[in-house]
Amino acid sequence: MYAPLAEVVRSGFTESVHFGSVAGLAPDGRLALALGAPDAPMLPRSSAKPFQALACLTSGAPLAGPSLAIAAGSHTGEDLHVTLVTGMLHEAGLDLSALRCPADWPEDGATRAALIRSGESASRVRMNCSGKHAAMLAACAASGWDTASYLDPGHPLQQRVRTAVQDLSGEKTPHTAVDGCGAPLFAMTLTGLARAVRSLATAAPGSPERAVADAMHRHPEYVGGTGHLNTELMRALPGSIVKGGAEGVLVAATPHGHAVAVKVIDGGPRATSAIALAALSALGADVTGAEAYTTVPVLGGGLPVGEIHPTL
Repeated sequence: MYAPLAEVVRSGFTESVHFGSVAGLAPDGRLALALGAPDAPMLPRSSAKPFQALACLTSGAPLAGPSLAIAAGSHTGEDLHVTLVTGMLHEAGLDLSALRCPADWPEDGATRAALIRSGESASRVRMNCSGKHAAMLAACAASGWDTASYLDPGHPLQQRVRTAVQDLSGEKTPHTAVDGCGAPLFAMTLTGLARAVRSLATAAPGSPERAVADAMHRHPEYVGGTGHLNTELMRALPGSIVKGGAEGVLVAATPHGHAVAVKVIDGGPRATSAIALAALSALGADVTGAEAYTTVPVLGGGLPVGEIHPTL
């Protein structure tokens, strides 16, 4: 059912193989690359954040530039992210206590170490989804909706998210789950996920969809953070949008209309960027500038002794 997508080679020996699925769309929108089970329902995890950001924007949240990018992102919990999220909540007449995402340590190692040294503890604002949650709260404040129940699947905002997901993917969502941050998560197929991200990347200038895409690739440091692969890939591929998610999910789309969605079925993310780049290249997209991310080094004694490479 699932296809081999990448293999792990150590000292000339194939040690492991990552299986999964890939859906790739050509610039005209047709499905041009299908591996594994691209039409089976799956959970997009944080790859759905751009669509959630779109629903917040169209619900009245005053999002633009960095604030729209962090709404669509999984930030690394650095101080610039905390400052922005705090400001978004303040503008909505709220404070950090309104956040309902769980407390967490920042993903950025230097920031995490500094917090530990200073005696601070994990917090909700440092959690990678706090930008999305702040945007949801801002949308509720703008529309006059209850802020305490904003994570309820029946809440007006979450119904707007469901509609956005269905409209962009061209599918009816078959299942509703709870994401790691507590927000509702709407299932779709991998093909639908590729279609949805392509809809953002190719949307008409001035449209809310295009605003999300432009914010992401113009402010990639708020979609991820220092050294984050999403951030680095968008810097390497000008005009493109890239968004990973937990459990081995990643989507990418170019301004020319190429789009790929990847799901590694073992849930491991280490090869997803390399797989996505290989898929984009197979579709005819120019990935020049991202050569450093087309393979992943395998280390032995701290030195490269092999690599993880796509097998598309």
